[in-house]
Amino acid sequence: MFCFLRDGASSTAHGHWVVIDVGLSILFAVAHSVMLYPPSRRILQRQIPQAFYDSVFCVVTCLSLLLLFFAWRTSETLLWEVSGWGETVVRFCFYASWGALFYSLWLTGLGYQTGWTPFYYWLRREPAPRREFKPRGAYRLIRHPVYLSFLGLVWFTPRMSLDHAALTAIWTAYIFYGSFLKDRRLEHFIGKPYKAYSRKVPGYPLVPFGPLARRSDVSAGVAASNLAATSNVESPAKCDGREPSSAECAA
Repeated sequence: MFCFLRDGASSTAHGHWVVIDVGLSILFAVAHSVMLYPPSRRILQRQIPQAFYDSVFCVVTCLSLLLLFFAWRTSETLLWEVSGWGETVVRFCFYASWGALFYSLWLTGLGYQTGWTPFYYWLRREPAPRREFKPRGAYRLIRHPVYLSFLGLVWFTPRMSLDHAALTAIWTAYIFYGSFLKDRRLEHFIGKPYKAYSRKVPGYPLVPFGPLARRSDVSAGVAASNLAATSNVESPAKCDGREPSSAECAA
């Protein structure tokens, strides 16, 4: 993933590269989202035990990314290419985004992100420890530091080809929409603590209004109500303070 986003795919474009690349970009988003959507999640959990679900989610995500990397086709059309000090600055921001990504994942718990923690406690025949909602580090400044870091990975490139621009556009839209859905999930599963948190902390820096800014009481309440109605799961009052699994928290 590092080399792919830094240098682009090694295969040159031929034939209908737009169809292939756009399809691969959307495939990742669909595969990633299907396992998070409450109705499909409940269906899948009939076959996948809870202790394994987060690990399977991580494996599916990685496999869809590997397919994208190996099947991607590169366009020869360039939208921009910077060199000299400009390239140095852009590459520094790219590397810094990787550092920010690992830092943000560490804050949320890599064991939960990969599914290792619930699997480890399953092996020991013990219940996994409860995850308390305690924002720290970058999460005290913005609600979605992981997604912001990922945006840096797709945007900070000194060589923006047409295929990279297509990937950037699709994944940027998906990240913002996923951020909105994640807020709704956490407002539902955690309840009042997350609603209070989202009123104080914006989703992203420099976002003055909208669902990814600081949330109002009305928007937070409507979002949680809509999620409860569409997903047919427990009401926020019944799971106030309960920490969802890493797959439920992901986007």
